Amino acid sequence: MRYVSTRGRAPELGFADVLLAGLANDGGLYVPESWPTLAPRSGPGDDYVQRAVEVMLPFVTPDIDEVTLTHLCAEAYGTFRHPAVVPLVQIGSNQWVQELFHGPTLAFKDVALQLVGRMFDHVLAQRGERVTIVGATSGDTGSAAIDGVAGCDNVDIVILYPLGRTSEVQRRQMTTVDAPNAHAVAVEGTFDDCQDLVKAMFNDAEFRDRNNLSAVNSINWARVMAQTVYYVVAAETFAEPPTFVVPTGNFGNVLAGWIAREMGAPIRDFVLASNTNDILTRFVNDADMTARDVVPTLSPSMDIQVSSNFERLLFEMNGRDGGMTAEQLDRFRQVGRLDVEADQRASYIDGTFRAAAFDDDATVAEIGRLRAETGMLVDPHTATGTAAARLFSTSTASGGPMVTLATAHPAKFPDAVEAATGTRPALPPHLADLFDRSERTQTVPNDLDEVEALVEQLTA
Repeated sequence: MRYVSTRGRAPELGFADVLLAGLANDGGLYVPESWPTLAPRSGPGDDYVQRAVEVMLPFVTPDIDEVTLTHLCAEAYGTFRHPAVVPLVQIGSNQWVQELFHGPTLAFKDVALQLVGRMFDHVLAQRGERVTIVGATSGDTGSAAIDGVAGCDNVDIVILYPLGRTSEVQRRQMTTVDAPNAHAVAVEGTFDDCQDLVKAMFNDAEFRDRNNLSAVNSINWARVMAQTVYYVVAAETFAEPPTFVVPTGNFGNVLAGWIAREMGAPIRDFVLASNTNDILTRFVNDADMTARDVVPTLSPSMDIQVSSNFERLLFEMNGRDGGMTAEQLDRFRQVGRLDVEADQRASYIDGTFRAAAFDDDATVAEIGRLRAETGMLVDPHTATGTAAARLFSTSTASGGPMVTLATAHPAKFPDAVEAATGTRPALPPHLADLFDRSERTQTVPNDLDEVEALVEQLTA
């Protein structure tokens, strides 16, 4: 498998080089040169590791062989607290939740990052190299990335998070990790500011090369690749193709589902669930991708206006024309609006994506409703998904099962859950002392020079 940049001006690379590079040197995101056909299942239906190897092997060959990939997957998914890794739970006559939060940091990011961290260490050990990972987080990616690489011998990691815009549990999961190679840094700004700083560091060629930068947030292809697996596993469980309802801000999670469908997974369509920061919902429903100010909400991981992974779908919509994609994104940055042609929407959006957005009041109401009707506690992100699933199942013919992705454990957002239900969700035993642990973090202004200086200081 070879990989190309969405902006068309970077060299083609193999998987290992794409893994370590993260962002292409032309500012684009790497994608496979073509989508492979999904391999048939060869083992038991409940063997997540085996299915993960079958789904991902075409993407990593020949840089990682099947035996090594099996070992890495077994190690990664052995850290999950549920034997099914990502179990399905029925909550209604035609409604399911897929729980993606049974990993070490209680968020769906663990599904990818427990594996990606091990892939990094494997490739770097083979090459005798060391990298500095820089990443931006709106809440969950940071803790999952730090946990995924804290034990790696060949990696330093610096995660930027927006000051005061994560939950306390999310922040503490980053700032209490006692590992000399892991650093959490608060930025005086929004998640979009953090994401812009990371991209600017990668686009600063001298700084990037001097520090051997790499990335683990969803600009890194390996993250998206690993997330395709749980769509395949869930879709193959049902007798008819399901609809997946995906709480989304940065578009990476739902993009993984779209790729799984392109590979041949039996998936009907996708529903995007947003909060007040509804740029993706407006794009799907009204062809309006206009950036607005980010509004803090109870679901902070979706407090985003610039959805980085949409670039990968835009590249497909443009017939894989990197120059056209780069021009559109440059214009979006300049004027704050992205326009696509009607025929592109007809081919890639209509019939594939539906969308709905819910403000904090509606989110709290949904958390309370689910608790009362099913006994289940869900976090505010997942609640936007179950609210969207309920909306579409009652307003239209659903056409099959609806699977909402439960993206975080309710204990990551205990204040919102308690306000909605009167019950404060408890952290699992391995995190029970989280609020007693010492924090280690620094705060920097939203300034590239100061952030770069701090990254070099922390990783020296």
